[in-house]
Amino acid sequence: MIICVSANPAVDRRLRLENLTVGGVNRALSVAPLPGGKAAHVAMAARALGEPVMWVGFLGGAAGAACERGLAMLGIPVAVVNTSAETRTNLEIIESDGMVTEVLEPGGRVTERDVERMLSLCRDVFYEHGGAAQVALSGSLPPGAPADFYAQLTRLARAQDCRVLLDTSGEALRAALGESPDLVKPNRDEAEALTGLRVADEGTAAEAARRLFAAGARGVAISLGADGMFWQESAESTPLIAKPPRVEARSAVGSGDSSVAGFAVAHRRRLAGSEVVRFAAACGTANCLAEAPGMIDAGDVERVAAQAEVRAVATGA
Repeated sequence: MIICVSANPAVDRRLRLENLTVGGVNRALSVAPLPGGKAAHVAMAARALGEPVMWVGFLGGAAGAACERGLAMLGIPVAVVNTSAETRTNLEIIESDGMVTEVLEPGGRVTERDVERMLSLCRDVFYEHGGAAQVALSGSLPPGAPADFYAQLTRLARAQDCRVLLDTSGEALRAALGESPDLVKPNRDEAEALTGLRVADEGTAAEAARRLFAAGARGVAISLGADGMFWQESAESTPLIAKPPRVEARSAVGSGDSSVAGFAVAHRRRLAGSEVVRFAAACGTANCLAEAPGMIDAGDVERVAAQAEVRAVATGA
């Protein structure tokens, strides 16, 4: 089971139009509302690959109910802490030339009681699934949530022998590193902000990974965009870089989340060595071809993985 925990979910509205006119009237050609937030994208991608998933998160108001219905329609079971604050709505505006503009609402404020209920719910879910589960903690924290929220969840998950994958940023990432998550997956900007390094290439990604290992991570993946996916299974292992082929992307939104799903699915399928990062990177690239974030196609993943280049990173150590 892959348990995807969402502290700051959303309803994603993907609008397509010919051209975005700033300050003018814009008429969308189509609009597609779907469950959103990073954890939802992880769950949707893993489900699309045929794996058992569960989504756990805060939801509130009409938007929250729509998010829950959308996940259920995709065959994803949910466990919800209902909040008085309305779940946010995010806009993704895609122009005919492929330009993407995102407008992300702030999350609804959660109360101390909401946080307590979520910790209790997750404790029960982790206990139920135990060591057979992987827990993906993805996304930003909503207003009102403590900076160590993911650290607390990581501690609860590891107490039940669950494997933890962490994809967040800033103080939430810094605090959770001390609980030794099994994999952290920042993107380039997030890794730079945390480590103070400029991650210009795979060599500096390796140095950033060393600092993340020193801070507590057990495994590190860093999304480098068009430069590929850096992955180091442990502090003692050889770092690898996977470079999938370039594709005609519809949108890259959700690609990092699909890669997180790829790492979780690779572990479930007992892939090893270079095949792990090959598969995860292929999932991220397949997302660029999808109709919506996380709605990847297993056939696309297979085709991209077959063409991906994977090699060791020269670290100079």
